[in-house]
Amino acid sequence: MDAVAQAPVLAGHQLALRRGTAWLFKELHFALHAGEVLWLRGPNGCGKTSLLRLAVGLIQPDAGSMAWRGQPLQNADGFAQELVYIGHTQALKDELTVAESLAFLATLHGRPSTPSAIAAALKQFSVDARRHQSVRVLSQGQRKRVALARLALESRPGIWVLDEPYDALDAEGMDVVDALVSHHIARGGCVLLTSHLPRPLAATPVRTLDLGIAA
Repeated sequence: MDAVAQAPVLAGHQLALRRGTAWLFKELHFALHAGEVLWLRGPNGCGKTSLLRLAVGLIQPDAGSMAWRGQPLQNADGFAQELVYIGHTQALKDELTVAESLAFLATLHGRPSTPSAIAAALKQFSVDARRHQSVRVLSQGQRKRVALARLALESRPGIWVLDEPYDALDAEGMDVVDALVSHHIARGGCVLLTSHLPRPLAATPVRTLDLGIAA
C-alpha cells in the first residue's frame, strides 16, 4: 500500500485561526503521510509558523481539529515521543555549552545520546569545534546548526516539524539538511516544513500547501 492510500500520520480538519480581528486561514485541510514531505508556502504573515505551532499542539485553533494517527491530538498518547519540532527560537539553553545543550534536548525528548554521538551530530553541521563553548556566544547561523544537529541524532521514523530549517545556513549546511530529511523519509518518517527557498529538497518528492492571507 502506498503512502497516499494509508491513513495520515498527522492531519488537520477544517482548521481556522485568527490573529486579532483578521483570519489567518479558514476551513484549512491537510494530511501528512509516512514517507512524505509537506512544504507550507505563502507570503510573510499568512500563518505558516502559526500553523506549525498548531500542528504540534502549542496553540489551539479557533475552529477545526488536529489528529495524530486518527486520534485527537490533545488526547494522543505517544505523539510527543514521535515529534521533533525545531522552531525559530530553537530551544537552546544559553547557560549550557553547545554539547550540553544538544544532549539536554535529546534527553528531554527521549533520545539520550552518548558524547560521541553528540560530537558526530555537531560535526555533520561543522560546529563540533565549538562543542565546549557557551551557546550564548554563537552566531545566529551557528545556533541554527546546533539546533538542526538534533536531526542527526534521530533514528525513529517519526514526525519532523521544521520552521525555516534552511534560514541562516550556507550551501553546505543546506545539503546536510537535505540529506538528513531524505534519509528520514526513506525510513518511513514524515516532514512538515516551511521554507522561503524556491524549491527545497530538490532530490526528494515534496507536496506543497499554499497559504494565502484571508480577508
